Amino acid sequence: MVNIKINGAEYSVPDGSTILQAARTAGIKIPTLCYLKDINEIGACRICVVEVRGAKSLVAACVYPVNEGMEIFTNTPKVIESRRTTLELILSNHNMSCLSCSRGGNCELHQLCNEYGVDPHRFEGENQKTEIDNSAVHMYRDNSKCILCRRCVAACAATQRIGVIGANERGFATQITSAFDMDLADTACVSCGQCITACPTGALSEKDDTEKVLEAIANPDKYVVVQAAPAVRASLGEAFGYPIGTNVEGKMIAAMRRLGFDKVFDTNFSADLTIMEEAHEFLDRVQNGGTLPMITSCSPGWVRYCENYFPEFIPNLSSCKSPQQMFGAVVKTYYAQKIGKKPEDIICVSVMPCTAKKFEIGRDDQNAGGVPDVDISITTRELANLIKKAGIMFNDLPDEQADSPLGGYTGAGVIFGATGGVMEAALRTAAWKLTGEDNNAPVDFKEVRGVEGVKEATYNVGGKTVKVAVASGLANAKKLLKDIKAGKASYDFIEIMACPGGCVNGGGQIIQPASVRNFTDIRAERAKVLYGIDENCKLRRSHENPDIKALYSEFFGEPNSHKAHEVLHTTYKERKLYR
Repeated sequence: MVNIKINGAEYSVPDGSTILQAARTAGIKIPTLCYLKDINEIGACRICVVEVRGAKSLVAACVYPVNEGMEIFTNTPKVIESRRTTLELILSNHNMSCLSCSRGGNCELHQLCNEYGVDPHRFEGENQKTEIDNSAVHMYRDNSKCILCRRCVAACAATQRIGVIGANERGFATQITSAFDMDLADTACVSCGQCITACPTGALSEKDDTEKVLEAIANPDKYVVVQAAPAVRASLGEAFGYPIGTNVEGKMIAAMRRLGFDKVFDTNFSADLTIMEEAHEFLDRVQNGGTLPMITSCSPGWVRYCENYFPEFIPNLSSCKSPQQMFGAVVKTYYAQKIGKKPEDIICVSVMPCTAKKFEIGRDDQNAGGVPDVDISITTRELANLIKKAGIMFNDLPDEQADSPLGGYTGAGVIFGATGGVMEAALRTAAWKLTGEDNNAPVDFKEVRGVEGVKEATYNVGGKTVKVAVASGLANAKKLLKDIKAGKASYDFIEIMACPGGCVNGGGQIIQPASVRNFTDIRAERAKVLYGIDENCKLRRSHENPDIKALYSEFFGEPNSHKAHEVLHTTYKERKLYR
């Protein structure tokens, strides 16, 4: 510990702390724009400057370490004027169309400008000419709103080890773009959306498909159903003032019903269905010499990454569609027959924590009913905007339950949204099967839980030793796959999710500012919601779901049957990095 003073008050803080961290410990918030803990600690934006007694100039609190006896001043007139001037210089080349911006009301730059009382016209002059990159199916880039903080660059390069964006040109001409100014669609971007959640302004945003949803609901000739992913209920409440880690499942369902959907279902149902297929596929590979390790295929960002960067592992991918796509496939086949509708007359909408789902709905071999399994995929943020636009008073809604028969789920289905959840859910059913369908088979596999980037465990189930690994974040996936290729590691079953911490931290979730992200593990807080629901579920293994049992009895026969493969399974292909 070292002893310091901040604004005249004495504090003892851990040696090695930065001024930013020390001030936070003391209950003082120092503003930042470029800083993201662990991935973008570059001291570039100069918003976090403070005075240090004896220093010749202001220092960047995010990178400046404390030392014994240091005296720090965070709110002097000199500091405040410096921050205000920096903000005004940023605004001199910034598109201030705040009223129509996708980040209206949730923009870190706007918030700081309000706090510091800036003059937006102080440095008026030439503005850089930019064009919106609309090429990608999942998002757009508007560099007229970019402040060159490089947080998106760090998310892509450090968190995901992809690095398809960076700073091009120099000086006033500097822009964040792809190499050689390529369209984003022509790069090896995997659509994960981590750059969007890192961005402090409206320079990056998902493609808004809410108008498509409203048009579908308003069409009397279409039967419109909606599904919501497990992780959505763990984040949606944040858009309406609820604390991080609040379960709003009941209100979410009530809100979607009031939007006018004909049926409100739950992707947790098809997560259970995915486990039925995936667990049995794994057992089949183990018992009949199939390709191992088997790797999960629920995360479309991961699947696209595998196709781009590690095509040699394509045979290892589970052939199961993701829960989103399985749900759509069941709606357009089994459910369509059940209600006497043609598949083409049903519109299936999904609400996902993931921007890569917008890419996934257009993949090949995702049309079990002769039409796309899922027609429209929107993010958690888009759902929140729809609810607000419709004038629905979310906080005042009663808790409601999803419709049947595609709305019931077990605890195994809901934990899909957290890293390790797919693995644990699969192990629950696999263990039950390997132990002779013994209901006393283990249910909790806690070794694969937690937000660590890579986890591994070995289980003895039914006399068989099963070695598993879990990775979240593509940088961790890359390391894991390289170790396997080099013979340094060997597993039977692997779960990979593109986003660090899993879907709870997906690129489509409610965006939290850096002031929260840097000091709160939102991944862990949201994951607690899902594990809490699981703990309180009467049924906690996918094969126990009565709606799943009925689906197999009435339609598929048994897991991995010929009909199940036609409807619930898919194929993959190697993709060229640059088309």
